[in-house]
Amino acid sequence: MRPPMGTRRRFARREELGLTKAEFAVLRRLDTPRRIQAFLYDLKQNFEAHGETCHGVREVLRTRRAHCIEGALVAAAALWVHGEPPLLLDMRAVQDFDHVVAVFRRRGRWGAISKTNGATLRWRDPVYRSLRELAMSYLHEYTNRREQKTLREYSRPFDLRVLPASAWVTPAKGAWEVAERLDDLQHFALLSPAEERQLVRRDPFERKIGALLQYRKPPGLAPSASKRLK
Repeated sequence: MRPPMGTRRRFARREELGLTKAEFAVLRRLDTPRRIQAFLYDLKQNFEAHGETCHGVREVLRTRRAHCIEGALVAAAALWVHGEPPLLLDMRAVQDFDHVVAVFRRRGRWGAISKTNGATLRWRDPVYRSLRELAMSYLHEYTNRREQKTLREYSRPFDLRVLPASAWVTPAKGAWEVAERLDDLQHFALLSPAEERQLVRRDPFERKIGALLQYRKPPGLAPSASKRLK
């Protein structure tokens, strides 16, 4: 989505983000996509133990916890601080949960920064010629609990500069408007019906690898609390 005139500032200033000097300093240190990704890896997983969340950047920096869309917001903010557009990509699945990543370009190729608790839907090197190519790189490992490959669509990139920083950097009650905007974006199919019918489920060895988690889920976590944890 193309940002309106007046919001296309290349470098995000601390004052317009509404962050403290200490909060802004964290983003200033994350001056490459690799460093941003390492920071997201070090964040604890937000298991939404007390209900669904969509925390903005400030809350993630405070709690040092995030799930996918929350991590993507932090990544996008850090990219913007260093002069790159804060772009999100939404991936939709069937009988499964969506996944949101921050995307960036190097020499005309797309890469992705991702917060996930699993072993596979993570960082993507900037080697993909299109967003479709990038999204397809997640297809094989994007599975549900029945081991079905579930990824079906990817969105246009969403430029967070169309929203005020108060909606996603320092929101008072969560960055839910971002989630709604992503839902409303135009999405594109990755597979034809014939191609979908040819997909096979993961084999037992892949299932074993796919079960690896970076952070252990708290005991007794309600299934409904895992809605955004792809």
